[in-house]
Amino acid sequence: MSRSEDAVTRVLVVDDHEVLASSLAHVLDAEPDLVTVGVAGTLARARVLVATTAPDVVLLDHRLPDGDGVAAIGELRALRPGIQVVVLTASAADHVLVSAIEAGAAGFVSKTRPLAELTAAVRAAATGEAVISPELLARLLPRLHRTGRARHQELTEREREVLGLLAEGLSNAAIAEVLTVSVHTVRNHVANLSAKLGAHSKLEALSVAVREGLLPGR
Repeated sequence: MSRSEDAVTRVLVVDDHEVLASSLAHVLDAEPDLVTVGVAGTLARARVLVATTAPDVVLLDHRLPDGDGVAAIGELRALRPGIQVVVLTASAADHVLVSAIEAGAAGFVSKTRPLAELTAAVRAAATGEAVISPELLARLLPRLHRTGRARHQELTEREREVLGLLAEGLSNAAIAEVLTVSVHTVRNHVANLSAKLGAHSKLEALSVAVREGLLPGR
């Protein structure tokens, strides 16, 4: 679920606006720890590149000429298990963002934000962090679908505690500070609870937790 911070992160850009996509690729390639492995303007091309270029992070527009990017998240992740998908948004409605979370997206970055935020989002996703503001997370969590049926291994008390702090939008470093433990220990807890929930990102773990009633009051 996370990678070493000093590894080079391979990024695939999927956006049908050619100028924007090329600009994003140029910005990413200018960073010493990031490299663009491809640019796709359609979902069909994205499928090919995910399978052949081994990206770590996919920057995915949610509106593409041949389909809905959010609806394709599951398929893209199945082609390369372990990839982190960050959805590029312009003005997506909450239901689109909720669908992206439930499909396993690592988070969102607005096309209107400074480019420094984009590179920071890619780095965060590559190391397993959720790419979402605490305010947006608080708004979206109550909208996630619920079944109340637990289907996974029981979480430990500490894992539930970590899960609750994730729901507040805290990073691994912030959780470590709250719990007075190392970041490495927090990463282990996040990895363990995610494995138990069958999740591959923090947001997906929160989605499963809400669906199965593991976050009371949310």
